Amino acid sequence: MTEQAGMQEMYTLKTIAETLNTSNDLNLMLDTVLGKLLELTGLTTGWVFLIDAQGDYSCVADYSLPPALLHHDKEPMRCGSCWCVNRFRDGRLDNAVNIINCKRLEDAVDHQWGDTHDITHHATVPLRSGEKMLGLLNVAAPGKEHFSDSELALLQAVAYQIGSAMERMRLYSAEQRRADLYVRLGEFSRSLGVTVNDCNSGDDMAKTVVKLLGLHYDWPFAALLSQKNGSFMVQAAHAHGKSEMISTSGLSPEVENRMYRVIDSHRAMVLSTTDIQDVSAICNNQFPMSVLASGLAAPIPLSSPGETAVLVVGLGSANDFLQADREVFDALAEHITASWESLRLVYKRRELTRLEERNRLARDLHDSVNQILFSLSLTAKGAESMLAGSPQLHPAAEAMKDIRSLSQEALKEMRALIMQLRPAGLESGLLSALQEYGTGQGLQVVVHRTGMRSLPQSIEEGLWRIGQEALNNVRKHAGVPSAEISLQLSDQEAALIVTDRGKGGAKRRETLPSNSLGLSIMRERAQSLGGRLELVSSSRKGTSVTVVIPLPSESV
Repeated sequence: MTEQAGMQEMYTLKTIAETLNTSNDLNLMLDTVLGKLLELTGLTTGWVFLIDAQGDYSCVADYSLPPALLHHDKEPMRCGSCWCVNRFRDGRLDNAVNIINCKRLEDAVDHQWGDTHDITHHATVPLRSGEKMLGLLNVAAPGKEHFSDSELALLQAVAYQIGSAMERMRLYSAEQRRADLYVRLGEFSRSLGVTVNDCNSGDDMAKTVVKLLGLHYDWPFAALLSQKNGSFMVQAAHAHGKSEMISTSGLSPEVENRMYRVIDSHRAMVLSTTDIQDVSAICNNQFPMSVLASGLAAPIPLSSPGETAVLVVGLGSANDFLQADREVFDALAEHITASWESLRLVYKRRELTRLEERNRLARDLHDSVNQILFSLSLTAKGAESMLAGSPQLHPAAEAMKDIRSLSQEALKEMRALIMQLRPAGLESGLLSALQEYGTGQGLQVVVHRTGMRSLPQSIEEGLWRIGQEALNNVRKHAGVPSAEISLQLSDQEAALIVTDRGKGGAKRRETLPSNSLGLSIMRERAQSLGGRLELVSSSRKGTSVTVVIPLPSESV
């Protein structure tokens, strides 16, 4: 190489290096550097292919293409294959090489797509950064059929510079993406913190989470999957700016196994195209599943023992920063888990507030109305005694007797109401509390229990209230001094059965119709817990009240 040629090569490399540092936009950089390279080397035409790990290529930059390659919106550059792309896919293209008879130009001539400007050959140079292969740089000129070793070496050096610049830009864009995602995470957390106290149930929380994800992030699809009866169901989903209706069908066994692996890993995992499209498919939407190229899934531990939900988002094909999304998605899952725990504490505070209010009301009733009724009963009894001592029965004596009887009955009702407002004895178990309550009502209560497992506080208190009302009905209407209570526990449900051998039948219907307040309250309590209540009454066999409540899964 002559000194002048060496100086020209150094000048070319210097100019290319300066050009590569003028922009952080990949397409603009490639267009600019390609034009500068052709100007310095005396070549006229060039193009750049980027090729991904799956072997799919795209022409991201071109300069002065002949009309034959511009046919039908550059169709020859977008479709088909050629020798250089095939060798790149096979891993056999390591250095700059001469290409004989470019297949894309040959096809253009065969199909008469236009003038080729007498270009038949081009040089192909792989773009790489270290061991990472990125794509191809192709350059050509009219009538040029061979590139010398020095020309190929220069093109190789320029390709290394371009590859390094592309990797630098990728890292820069990834950091920009990561920073942007963390900013969105802060906004998401603030919005979730404001709205979490307005959620009245886990379903409300799930809908709020996916809605805020759609609002603050550019992920095209988001869903929250919950475990129910040993399988996963979509609890809430959000796509193309709106919440989606969920179908009753479940996930495929393969995707369910992947969800369990996500739970076991305790970290965010990447979902394949098939996995994320399977999750999206069970939502009743018109969402184009082809938009979802991959996805992310992360576990969300819930407050109930042994229950873990899975948060899933779908990523579009244009997302090239999967690692940044995965890192932020992990942090996002932790924020949602903390908010779910905050919601549980809100429930606890509300429940404590209700208990305190019931206790306050019970104390006020005991200190005011209860004492007044007790005084009224004593006064009526004293007046009845005074009137009974007269020689002739006073007309008001019978009235005093009725007043005393009514006041004692009202006192008993008030004490039962106070007991309902301020439950005592649940610490020793539901059956013990009901047995003690029945004894206080003058009933002999026999209890039975089958199965062993813990009951959530809300379910235990609901069964306690229903059992109280059932025992009250036995005392008021059955006409017998005894009742039997059975609690049957399984992995899936709890059944509380209160039976008596009282009047039942038609007489019971007169005093306890299906629309009675007490029975309506019991039914509402059972339905609020997701259960059902059944009443069976017979003049021969008495009355049986059965309430069945589904139970959440319990950890081993």
